[in-house]
Amino acid sequence: MGFALILGCAGGGASEGRADEGPGLTTLGPSDTSTEGNDDGSSTDSASADSNGDEGEAKFDLSIPDAPHSCGGTGGDTLSNIWIANSSQNSVSKIDTQTMIEQGRYYVRPDHGGNPSRTSVSLSANVAIASRAGGVSKIYHNIDNCVESNGMPGIQTSSGAELLPWGQEECVAWHTPLAYSSNRPVAWAQGTWDETTCSWVNEKLWTSGANGAGTTQVLLLDGDTGLVEQTVAIPEVQNGIGLYGGAVDGDGHFWGIETGGARLIRVDRNDFTYQIWNGPGVASYGMALDSVGRPWFCAGGGASRFDPQLQTWQTLPSPGGNQWGGCMTDGEGTLWHSRQLDAMLVGIDTETLQVTKQIQLPAYAHGISIDFDGYVWAVGFASTDAYRVDPDTATVDTFSNLVGAYTYSDMTGFALSSAGVPNG
Repeated sequence: MGFALILGCAGGGASEGRADEGPGLTTLGPSDTSTEGNDDGSSTDSASADSNGDEGEAKFDLSIPDAPHSCGGTGGDTLSNIWIANSSQNSVSKIDTQTMIEQGRYYVRPDHGGNPSRTSVSLSANVAIASRAGGVSKIYHNIDNCVESNGMPGIQTSSGAELLPWGQEECVAWHTPLAYSSNRPVAWAQGTWDETTCSWVNEKLWTSGANGAGTTQVLLLDGDTGLVEQTVAIPEVQNGIGLYGGAVDGDGHFWGIETGGARLIRVDRNDFTYQIWNGPGVASYGMALDSVGRPWFCAGGGASRFDPQLQTWQTLPSPGGNQWGGCMTDGEGTLWHSRQLDAMLVGIDTETLQVTKQIQLPAYAHGISIDFDGYVWAVGFASTDAYRVDPDTATVDTFSNLVGAYTYSDMTGFALSSAGVPNG
């Protein structure tokens, strides 16, 4: 049975039916993981297949640190969804990671605009979405948390790929307008586990925006209300876009990457001071934090690891091509990243920085995320497709119902979960 992570007492799983196949789902057979793929990014022939694949076998067990066992067996929310931004449609899709069935689709701003590009999932399984054109929204995972607000009996919320108009959709928890021309990073910070309610409380959300050179700000928002609690100006960031990606470590501190990987920024959650380090000196695009708190930059099939104690970088050079792509660690010693040169999914050993696994994708994937059954998800670049990859068998399942997909961030909540929670 696939690993289920219990997060609360209120049952959300029962309201979400499962089926064997999702729309537009195809499966690719195992590829030769010991050799390079074709130069043109071609892959083995695809064929319709059972979407469940090997879902009966969890790849590993990962539990939230300090999550209590007293709430086990009471139902509850599970982190078994991936949230992918449909950038050109100004929406976000909620997809079940086990069945690969879309369970809901939501606009991200009141004007049905925004151009969203980053998503982050909290330990409560709720998602936050940042829009490039400014603004952050939170959407509830569990329909039991959605609030009557439109005057119509019952809770009106999306099912499948349908989109309800803003104001009719009642599972949007809040929207915080932010007057930025570039609003990209978004990352949940850990909350506190409440034994009495079997839920995470006091969750916070980091985001960052800019309006040109020298205007970059990092914000901390209240996770329940969306209100901005703290604003940290970082005038040293002189590019017009500001920070390009962000992640949170086990103590809730925010780490961000400057465009092109020029510099690494850390904002302290306790006193809101910040530090800046020069980047590794190679083109970098995405970033991640591993389970021991080391930041990673990645692009083009290469990766760089920062040691916070020694304040030094180690780099696996990129083989060439455009320097794009996100990355994420799997909690078991592998950093996953998509190499744009040949659409190859590469697994990089987090200690030796050597490529240890290679799996051919049908096409280049811009964003990488890990789910709680150990599958690697790769989201296409402005495409219709997201790929679920079994790292053991190299089987590739394809979900093909997205619109201008573009997300590279913690789309499942796995990165936050594997980072741990602050002590005390």
